[in-house]
Amino acid sequence: MKHIFSIIFSFAFLLAHSQTPIYSSQSRHHPIVGKNGMVATQHPEATKVGLEILKAGGNAVDAAVAVGFSLAVVLPRAGNLGGGGFMLVYDRETKATKAVNYREIAPKKSSRDMYLDKEGKVDGKLLNSSYQAPGTPGTVAGMALALEKYGTMSLKEVLAPAIRLAEEGFPVTYDLANILRLYQRRLRLSPNTEAIFYKGKDGFYEAGEILKQPDLAWSLKQIAEHGPKAFYGGAIAEKICADMEKNNGLMTIEDFENYEAQIVEPQWGSFNGYKIASMPPPSSGGVHIIQMLNILDAYPLKDLGHNSAATIHLMVEAMKLAYADRSKHLGDPGFWNVPDKGLTSTEYADQLREKIDRQVTTPSSDIAPGKPQDYESEETTHFSVMDADGNVVSNTYTLNFSFGSGIVAAGTGILLNNEMSDFAAKPGEADAYGLIGGEANAIKPGKRPLSSMTPTIVFKEDQPYLVTGSPGGSRIITTVLQILLNVLEHDMNVAEATHAVRIHHQWYPDVLFTERGLNHDTQTLLRARQHTIKYRSAMGSTQTIMLRDGLLFGSSDPRRPDATVLGY
Repeated sequence: MKHIFSIIFSFAFLLAHSQTPIYSSQSRHHPIVGKNGMVATQHPEATKVGLEILKAGGNAVDAAVAVGFSLAVVLPRAGNLGGGGFMLVYDRETKATKAVNYREIAPKKSSRDMYLDKEGKVDGKLLNSSYQAPGTPGTVAGMALALEKYGTMSLKEVLAPAIRLAEEGFPVTYDLANILRLYQRRLRLSPNTEAIFYKGKDGFYEAGEILKQPDLAWSLKQIAEHGPKAFYGGAIAEKICADMEKNNGLMTIEDFENYEAQIVEPQWGSFNGYKIASMPPPSSGGVHIIQMLNILDAYPLKDLGHNSAATIHLMVEAMKLAYADRSKHLGDPGFWNVPDKGLTSTEYADQLREKIDRQVTTPSSDIAPGKPQDYESEETTHFSVMDADGNVVSNTYTLNFSFGSGIVAAGTGILLNNEMSDFAAKPGEADAYGLIGGEANAIKPGKRPLSSMTPTIVFKEDQPYLVTGSPGGSRIITTVLQILLNVLEHDMNVAEATHAVRIHHQWYPDVLFTERGLNHDTQTLLRARQHTIKYRSAMGSTQTIMLRDGLLFGSSDPRRPDATVLGY
């Protein structure tokens, strides 16, 4: 009897003290449920910050900007001030959906072949881990622009939680402690980085210990006090550029002063009666998500079954065709005529579908980039936010590799990106993610590198229905594709859609990558269709929220240990 009363008391305590239902975000079948607002991020402290802003009366954009700055503190592998990304915003009042492009820009000193050695080979160290690796950062400009146009709170208000986390510190999670050990050889190369994330030459932060970042707190305070100009010409820019000049870096004060974030129209498409809004170029995500959905829309995937051999075969063939087109046609539209209308047209999808053999895979060597007509009719993090009024934010941003270049600009606490490696350093050759790029994505001053980041919002009867996105380098696009298919085609809830086994193909290498857990018989049937299968570690880390019947349902991907969704 005493044991029974103990159980009842424990259950009552959970109900009384929980702001969300007691379903775990890691439960296989049950998403977190909320009514007034929801935040899904890759770190519990950032998720709490977003919910804190919503409860204080802020809208989804206020919460998203607060999350973006807070992740720069608690998720240094991907959250950032020294990187860039993309944000989709649905504004309930105007019923408009806009895309904020705050991708990094190639500095004025950059040039097409600058990373090639005397033998014409790409110098990986120079490209990825030097002061010549960063593009001019866009995160601060992008966050400030989104807040100005669509938020309700001041920059000082939304920065307050991030400043607190940097100044007072936060508990190091097991994941952060572990990855700092894994990356120590690269991160310790920069004395500035080592001083922040390690205890001397041989010491490490253990899980549960408090990590404080006073230099980063100073930078955040400068932005709170002086606005984005502190970063793009003020005290922060001066410190970054002084460090650049000292170490033969590319970026100058002129690069910072000339940087601008852009508000552009999303890439639109449709599938199964749903409207899809995603990111336009220089992201390749929106174009190729819609291109693949157009190809797959004609097949009865639901009847063929989720992750059946027949369904996976069709998905893989669509992926190969899309990634082949990515290699030739996608780049910064300010410098390259991207045929996005042609690539996302149903007429072009009909042409591509004719190339698919439903019984046997087509070798990648037999697939070439198509010729669409202009019909007129990998380390990254994502977070999603919805508020009680129906405003929505889907944001993906990055430093590129984990911890970017690994270099912290002296006196700022800011990790610098290595986004220049997202250009085709040598057109026609594969990049660090195995993706082949062409002249469309060649290096040029003032140009934004091609990206796979795919923040996405789905609309049902013109109302927001699903918001999602993921990190994962070249696997971002296929990860988001599978979330959409799992929900819109296979009728899964967001938790089921998130937990399902994922696959990936990107044209080259000609390999079907799959997470462990794919049915053995399915693999046998796929090999009979001549697919080459290889296992990969967990793919992506989606943060997904669905609005249905007046309730918010959320799921944070269990593939990353700190991912957390909260609603109230």
